[in-house]
Amino acid sequence: MELQIIKTDKPLRDKAVLALRDKLRAGGLTAVEAGQVNVPAAVREIIADVQTRGDRAVIKWTKKLDKAELTPETLRVSANEISAAYAEADKDFLALVRRAAANIREYQEHILTHSPEPLKRAGRKLGVRYMPIKRAAVYVPGGKAVLASTVLMTVVPAQVAGVGEIALASPPLTDGDIGPMVLALAGELGVSEVYRAAAVPLLAALAIGTEAIPPVDKIVGPGNAFVVEAKRQLFGRVGIESLPGPSEVLIVADESAPPGWVAADMLAQTEHDPGSAVLVTTSEKLANSVVTEIDKQLPKLERKKAIEAALKEYSAIIVVPDIDVACDVANDFAPEHLQIITADDDAALAKIRNAGAIFLGAFAPVPLGDYYAGPSHVLPTGGVARFFGPLSANDFLKASSVVRYDADALTEDADDVIAFAKREGLTAHAKAVEIRKK
Repeated sequence: MELQIIKTDKPLRDKAVLALRDKLRAGGLTAVEAGQVNVPAAVREIIADVQTRGDRAVIKWTKKLDKAELTPETLRVSANEISAAYAEADKDFLALVRRAAANIREYQEHILTHSPEPLKRAGRKLGVRYMPIKRAAVYVPGGKAVLASTVLMTVVPAQVAGVGEIALASPPLTDGDIGPMVLALAGELGVSEVYRAAAVPLLAALAIGTEAIPPVDKIVGPGNAFVVEAKRQLFGRVGIESLPGPSEVLIVADESAPPGWVAADMLAQTEHDPGSAVLVTTSEKLANSVVTEIDKQLPKLERKKAIEAALKEYSAIIVVPDIDVACDVANDFAPEHLQIITADDDAALAKIRNAGAIFLGAFAPVPLGDYYAGPSHVLPTGGVARFFGPLSANDFLKASSVVRYDADALTEDADDVIAFAKREGLTAHAKAVEIRKK
């Protein structure tokens, strides 16, 4: 197994370190999924067709891309199909889903933003009102593995926010059926509006609206290179929470970290196919031990080939002088998942600015966040954690400023407002205040 080990005193000037960071930040992993296709052009063509021909375009592209035959009547999954999938679902798994959903719901309720009391200044009340959006769509990827957890991590936050109408959207199998696990979870969560079609035309329909698919106000959920590009091009017509790409982890560790556990964490993240795992450590001994552990654990894993490719192309171990430098690297990479396994995790945490989700200590592996702990696993990737955070219930809220003045307060502020308006040459703005002052 080839895994690059980079030993450097100045990692943020090291060519190999910066090359890896730039590959991840530029969408290097996503490019693998796209192959030789001009993704922006392909997506643009599909969106334009859906805008012009509606359901007919959605059906045409679904047949071409997913080999599934649909009709205007079967774009929306029937209530009977949802009920049947729910009835046939594994009861033990549904019980597990309820436990995970309860954790997610409790966490999202805890962090939900509430409108504060207004700021009061003599005759003035200045506030903000948070309201849930009316309609949201949750995209659940199909393909290599239908991620049931994605349904929980997106639908439950929307429900906590109070979104009135939630639509699930997912690609069909070649026989036209949608994944039964997705439908079972829709039944469990009480989502009755479910659509099936190929990813890009389905997202376009949800943003623009067709005869069978009403438009939504926001689309959330992860996906491949084509899904990310569709969301990019549809942004503005519809709200988009972020453009999450392939999964990644960066681990900050010192000599106290168990090498077998660190190796398992790196293997877990590269299992995503594609995925990336970067270990930044102060211990050369740990670095070598982790490589040995990866060689021992890898042959026993089902997705061995995909993991090997990801370790070779998109992963590395970086040996640095101290934890301060390790945290500088973490902030520069701004990873989707950041693990901290050190002798003083809180001290390292205090130095972190950029990360989508932070997992503290040896007993907090990333899969806790993927499935169960509570925070959503829909996270910023490719360095986007420098300015974006994880999906949460708050992403389904929109704020409105609320301004209330009485006559005396208006009179007191009028001259300043009029002066500003005239300075900008907007005399009608000034008149709108002057008429009230008089």
